[in-house]
Amino acid sequence: MGRARRVTTGGLVYHVLNRACAGNQIFADADDYAAFEQTLAEAGERVGMRLLAYCVMPNHWHLVLWPTGDGDLSRFTAWLGLTHTQRWHAHRGTAGTGPLYQGRFKSFVVQSDAHLLTVCRYVERNPLRAGLVTEAGEWRWSSLWRRRSGSAEERALLSEWPVARPADYEAWVNRPETPAELASVRRSVAGDAPFGDPAWLAAMARQWGRTPVPRPRGRPRKQPAPDGS
Repeated sequence: MGRARRVTTGGLVYHVLNRACAGNQIFADADDYAAFEQTLAEAGERVGMRLLAYCVMPNHWHLVLWPTGDGDLSRFTAWLGLTHTQRWHAHRGTAGTGPLYQGRFKSFVVQSDAHLLTVCRYVERNPLRAGLVTEAGEWRWSSLWRRRSGSAEERALLSEWPVARPADYEAWVNRPETPAELASVRRSVAGDAPFGDPAWLAAMARQWGRTPVPRPRGRPRKQPAPDGS
């Protein structure tokens, strides 16, 4: 069976995720993280991609992207994944030893309202949820750190959001999600299912000419690994 056609319509916001093969570690030291962020910046410049939030974890990364044109999301992620893989293997002298990532990126579209705030919080809270830091903003390899502690040049990687952040946004990020809040986002992560209210989901279905929420099939999905994602 062929892979489902991926929605990459411009003007919508997307959560994008990719993981290492077999849960292997991708980012072992500061140089690894910095190299990915450099590649991320280059990809954004090539495509004109708006980056709203991100978090780079030891074996995976999350991005919240707001592409302008149709197809920009695929062009951005294809170049980012291929270039980062090539550079990662070249740095280690392991070219030709196999893929770095599990496969093509996972993504879902996000409604640009409180649902977007919830997804950005989920992304930026990852290192705290995984027990890597005591406050989310301490994790150097994330948009929350850049907005709070980065230089003007470092903050320039990030774009303005289509919704306003609450004044207590960072405190909200540091508060644990309820089980229901976490499960709602993880359902979209697991199934590439749009994240929004029922009326918006129906509008997306009409726009795409199909239901945007995939029906479950086969075995139940495994529970997410305890790595904060």
